[in-house]
Order: sequence, then C-alpha cells, then structure tokens
Amino acid sequence: MHQPSSPLTRDLVLVGGGHSHALLLRMWGMRPLPGTRVTVINPGPTAPYSGMLPGFVAGHYDRDALDIDLVKLARFAGARVVLGACEGIDPEARLVHVPGRPPIAYDICSVNVGITSDMPALPGFAAHGIPAKPLGPFAARWQGYLSGEGPARAAVIGGGVAGAELIMAMAHALHTRGRPAELSLIDSARALSALGPGAARRVRAATEGLGIALREGMAVAEVAAEGVVLVDGTIVPSEFTTGAAGARAYRWIADSGLTLHDGFITVDAHLRSSDPALFAAGDCAHLSFDPRPKAGVYAVREAPILFANLRAALAGDPPPRRYRPQKDYLKLISLGGKSALGERFGLPFSGPLIWLWKDRIDRKFMDRFRALPAMQPPAPPRIRAAGLEEMPGDKPLCGGCGAKLGRGALRAALATLPAVTRPDITALPGDDAALLTMGEVRQVMTTDHLRAVTADPVLMARIAAVHALGDIWAMGAQPQAATATLILPRMTPSLQARTMAEIMSAAGEVLNDAGAAIAGGHSSMGDELTIGFTLTGLLDRDPITLSGARPGDAVIVTKPIGSGVLMAAEMLGAARGDWVAAAYGLMTQAQGDAARLLAGAHAMTDVTGFGLAGHLLNICEASGVAASLDLGAVPLMAGALALSRDGHRSTLYPDNKALAPELPADPRTDLLFDPQTAGGLLAAVAADQAGVLVARLRAAGHEAARIGEITAGAPRLSLI
Repeated sequence: MHQPSSPLTRDLVLVGGGHSHALLLRMWGMRPLPGTRVTVINPGPTAPYSGMLPGFVAGHYDRDALDIDLVKLARFAGARVVLGACEGIDPEARLVHVPGRPPIAYDICSVNVGITSDMPALPGFAAHGIPAKPLGPFAARWQGYLSGEGPARAAVIGGGVAGAELIMAMAHALHTRGRPAELSLIDSARALSALGPGAARRVRAATEGLGIALREGMAVAEVAAEGVVLVDGTIVPSEFTTGAAGARAYRWIADSGLTLHDGFITVDAHLRSSDPALFAAGDCAHLSFDPRPKAGVYAVREAPILFANLRAALAGDPPPRRYRPQKDYLKLISLGGKSALGERFGLPFSGPLIWLWKDRIDRKFMDRFRALPAMQPPAPPRIRAAGLEEMPGDKPLCGGCGAKLGRGALRAALATLPAVTRPDITALPGDDAALLTMGEVRQVMTTDHLRAVTADPVLMARIAAVHALGDIWAMGAQPQAATATLILPRMTPSLQARTMAEIMSAAGEVLNDAGAAIAGGHSSMGDELTIGFTLTGLLDRDPITLSGARPGDAVIVTKPIGSGVLMAAEMLGAARGDWVAAAYGLMTQAQGDAARLLAGAHAMTDVTGFGLAGHLLNICEASGVAASLDLGAVPLMAGALALSRDGHRSTLYPDNKALAPELPADPRTDLLFDPQTAGGLLAAVAADQAGVLVARLRAAGHEAARIGEITAGAPRLSLI
C-alpha cells in the first residue's frame, strides 16, 4: 500500500466523491502535500458521472462506463477510503460522523456530496417508484424492466432538463427493443423552464416526436401500483416510475451549525464556509459572492481552486485562489437517440454531430480517471548482491497474509526448537494455537498480526481481529481475552491519539461481539501500520485439531477465496473498487457462528497464509490422509479469477505453489495457493452431514460450499 515518506501531521477529510473531489484526488496523486493524511468518505466504492446517465438508459453506454472508481483513485492519491454515508459534521469538535464506525477527526474538511431528492417522501414512491440516484439500484431496476416484453408504461416526475433527458432515453431504449410505450413527463409547473425559449421548443418537439406525453401544471398526489395519481384524481399509467424533481440539500447539513442558504452550505470566493476549516464545492455549496444554478460544470471548474486552497489551509497559509464562475455555460442535452441539443447564451443547436461532441466530452472526462499514471517500482540498484534479482522486487510487498513467511522457512525454524516438556502444554503438531491445561481448565492461545492491506485503521482493525480469532474458532474454543500489538506510521501525538482511538474502538467491537475482552497490549511507531492480537480461548471439550480427518469425510469451506490476488492487484491500481469493497466485506465477516455450526467437525483450520491448498495439506499430513478437490465447487471472490487470468499474484504465491507442484498451473487452480487474510474455516465433516451443514451455514449468511472429500492414501491433493 502507499506509504507516506514524511511523518503525518494533518488530517484532510473529503466528504463525498463528487466531481470536485474526484478531480482533486487525481491532482493530489500528482502533487501530494507531505505530512497530510487524506481520507475520502463515500457511500460506495464508485461515484457515478451523471452526464452519461441518459446515454446508459438509452443503451449507448454499458453500466461500467458511468462509474468513477474511487478505490482506484484513492490508491493513486495515497488516500484512505471510508465506505459509508456521512450522517453529520460537527465543526466545533471537527468530527465527521459515519454510521457503524467511530467519528472521523479532521484538521481541514471539504464537502462535495451533491444534492438529494424529496422524491422518496412522496406518498407511495418508496413502494412503487425508483429514484434516479443512487445509480446502482436504479440501473438494476431499469435493466430488469427493459428486458421485459409487451407494451411498456413509464413516467418521470420532474420536467427539468434531467427529467426530459431520462424520459427521452427511455423512449429510445424501448423503441429499440420493439416495445410499444406509453410515456409521460410530469411537472407541477412549466417544464424545461431552465432553458431558453428556442432550446425549450426543440426539446418539446423531440419529446413529441418520441410519443411522450408532457403533462405540465399537474401536481402529484401519490405514486400507486397502477401509476402516478395527480391531485385532481387523474391516474397517469406507469409500471416504471422515477423522479428527477424535488432537489434539496442533505438534511444533516442543516444540523452542522454552518451558515446556510436554502439548506446549502454558504461559501465565499475561496470556497470556504463560515468555518474556515471547512470548505464545500459542487451542488451542495451556495456561492454567496456570485450565485449560480446547480450544474456539474461548476463543480469541475472549482476543483483546481479547491485543490490550491486546501493545500494552503493545511500548510497554515491563506487561500491563494479565488473562484470566478463563468456567467453562462454550454448545455448539452441528450435527445434519446444519438442526437443532442446544445445551448450557449440562449442560442440552441442540435443534431447527431452535437451528440458526438457531447460523447467526446463525456468520455474525455471519464478517461481522466481511468488513464491514471502507472505506479512504477523503484529501479533496482546497478550493483547488488547475488540473488537480489530473484526476489519479488517488480511489485510492492503484499499486506495481510501475503506478507507472511512461507511454510518451508517456518518449518525449518520450528524444527530447531526443543520438544515441549511442560506437562501443562499439549503439543498439537501443525496447529497454530497452543493448548494449555491448568487443572480442569483447558485454554488455547494464539497470536497473529498483519501488515495493513488498507489505509483505513478502522477497517484494518476489524480485519486483523477477525483474522486473529480464526485459530480460536477453528479449534472449537470460546474467545476469552486479547492483547493488542500496534505499530503506527510516524505521526504527531494528536494523530496518534485519533488513530489509536479508531483502532481500539473497532477492534474492541469485534472482540466483544466474539465474547473476548481486550486486556492490554503494546504500541510503537514504525514505517507502516501493523495490527496484531494475542488471544486466549476456553474449551469445554476436546479441541478440534488438524489430525482427525477420516477417509470419506466431506471438505467444507465457509468463505470464498481470492483476497490475496485482490489485495495485490489493488496495490497496483488494477482491481475494481466494487471487487475490493466486496473482499473487505468478506474479510470482516466473523466466523463464530460458523464455528458453532461446525462443532462436530473431525478436523478444522482457518484458511490464511498458506492458501486453501496449503491448509488442506496440513490437515492431510496431520491426519495421514489424502484429499481430492472439486475445483469448480470452490467459491471465489468477485474479480479474483479475472485478476488471476491477468497474471496478478500475491508475493507469497510462489512459496505456496511449491507445496503441491503436481497440481496444474492455470488461473483457477492458482487461486488454491492464494494467501487469504481473515479467510474462512476449512473443515472435514461426516459426508452424511455435509449437505445439512452447508445449508445451515448459508442460512446464517456464509458463502459456504462443499468442495471435495478426504480419501485414503499418502498426504497429497488431487483434483476431481
């Protein structure tokens, strides 16, 4: 992961992934300010570009074309990503509140969250309508409706430019599918009032040509299953109802204590709010010095001003640049098919060439976030010791379990240790946890720590806690106590306090939920973030070890594999943000309930650094059996196979592959040797119980699968 070369002294928090912040992150990656820790907060891993939404609805673009990948962009900028929706800002305490995590402290903050809509508050809309934002649910619902058959009936509430573009795009898509359509654009006042008379006439003509009924001066009372109910009782038939009206500021902004205008954050010409530590840009900001309409073009033009002034604020300098918004801007409006209308200074112009112009502008804007400069590894020294060229120096060292030592090196070191002679310690060959006996009490003890796979201390603490608990759960023990071992990057005492508070709060939540208490720990400073835990657990029965597997047993795994490949690719900016976000979700999924369901397993372990193949071999060697795997049944994380096909591997992969050189080398098989961080449980269970166990695990929310069987023979793996 990206590591700062200077001690961290200031926190910059970007709330929202709008156009201004996306462009700012790109500029930051080119020219970071040493000493600054940057955090971007956004509800999801991507930010949609609304300018291409009508083209997507019409079928001109695929779904991925609309998304700015904030995870990739943040990696390029050296920023941490927090996936969650802001629910409040406290300028006095300088805290940003995000559900499900400790508050995020800042020294300087910028808000670029756009606007939201009152549409969901319209009676019946939540049950029978779908807002155009957020894009994900809208896109899925539209694709489902479009793929249907027979006559279509759809309506858009809100007769502004956005609403007109949406309904015309729907008309084009339905016509292309050969579906006759009854379409309506509804507005409580006069539609298209933001356009000049000439442009408005052309858009009206375009809607009429597409067979769209324009219903003006008609207020909506509710949305029902059969359509949109107007205040006069008229029902406008609609099976697919969406809305582009009722734009407003997010309600949490009103509770911020900042100076507002109609709910929007009032900013000066430097884009500063009434609090000099808080800036705002885009549609959520009101330009008090020169009010402008809400339009994406202003957010784009504000980005370099915001970049310069945030850097100055972080450095303790006065803001150097003033924003001077243009008096008018080029409006480009999609007309359904590959035709568009342009307007500037009240002069309209339209046709296919205008659509090509708009398409070129939109694609050029999005290419700025896709064609990020590649991260080049440092050049090797000209004069170097023998063997250096054989080390994995062409890629950054992986975090998580990808940074662990190979099994060969570990076994060689452990072989030199004297045999355990204490009567209160029971040797469990191959198991990661120690079994301690004190009178009638049986206790297991384990330790694990991880080099960070994410710059977010909260997320990393959760991953590390779940990972460390794996050994306790795998032995069938109940987590008891934990001590934490933390290494923080060099930073000021104030940032140390913030980071420690985030880590301990997040780790404490995971461990408390598991039944363990944090009893203490140790912290130090170093080059990068590392989090680890030493844990104890209590047993009220014999432990589940590696040595109990029997021929005929079924092999079950409780999580998909692929986190090593995904994290290695993410470090290079090659993994999609939604894949990475899904992997984080799996890595933070606790396994306590899965362990309880698998309490009758004959043998069990957790899948971590040695990969699924290595840990299954551990069971085979301890039990004196072999195993066969159904490769197609092994669940994979989203994106893992695609990245494996592209040649992405964790730095620990070569050591793991050497454990079973007889298995073929191909992208899917290679994932068996992928080191997992906070991986699932791997269990050998009675074959007649496997189906029931998998069903119960899935009902409990685990992506479990039966992936093979234990067979008689010398310890080895084979594929079915």
